[in-house]
Amino acid sequence: MLLAGFFLAEPSISYGQVDTSNDFTIRQTIVDETAFLVQPSNVTTSGSINGVTGGNASGTTEFSVISNNSTGYRVEISFFDNATDEAMIGDADADQSIRDYDGDVGGQPSYGYTASSAAQFAYTVTSLQPTDTAQSFLNNASVCNSSGGSQNGTATSTKCWKAPATTGFEIVNRSNAAVTGATSTLEFDITVPSGASPVPTAQTYTATATLTLFTQ
Repeated sequence: MLLAGFFLAEPSISYGQVDTSNDFTIRQTIVDETAFLVQPSNVTTSGSINGVTGGNASGTTEFSVISNNSTGYRVEISFFDNATDEAMIGDADADQSIRDYDGDVGGQPSYGYTASSAAQFAYTVTSLQPTDTAQSFLNNASVCNSSGGSQNGTATSTKCWKAPATTGFEIVNRSNAAVTGATSTLEFDITVPSGASPVPTAQTYTATATLTLFTQ
């Protein structure tokens, strides 16, 4: 009996569980990459324009942007002033007979091409993904800068035309990433009416533009 009591009274020793885990993190920041995948190329407009009887010429250039920015990007266009009032100047003597398009409506593009007694230089934009085109160039078949509007049509009369300016003007506004590239097209138009005033002199005229890319 005494022996049995001894064993009943002997304390037991327990061993707690040893913590062998140790959590840690591995982090890497992926930086934004938004850049021109394809730069716009120089444009030589196609079409015959006579200085006195007039004519029309147009040309296009494409550019593409690649971006992993989830909220997208914007593209603006601006034109060099060349220390003159007009974007296009004569290469030989800096003649300014080709005037900046005067059809803007409150600083926005006009729907259709507004005629003038002077020679005019204008531009417009379309995108492979229509929603990439800035709202200013979307129309509802009567006015531009139309929320929920459509892109330009194929005819000059159904496009939104804008005057060149030395300050940046938004032409593309994309709200998501473009990891494989997103393409837009700029079209430039030069129209000289018959008997334009002033009369453009016989020479080549040049305008220089800059595209600037911003992340959203």
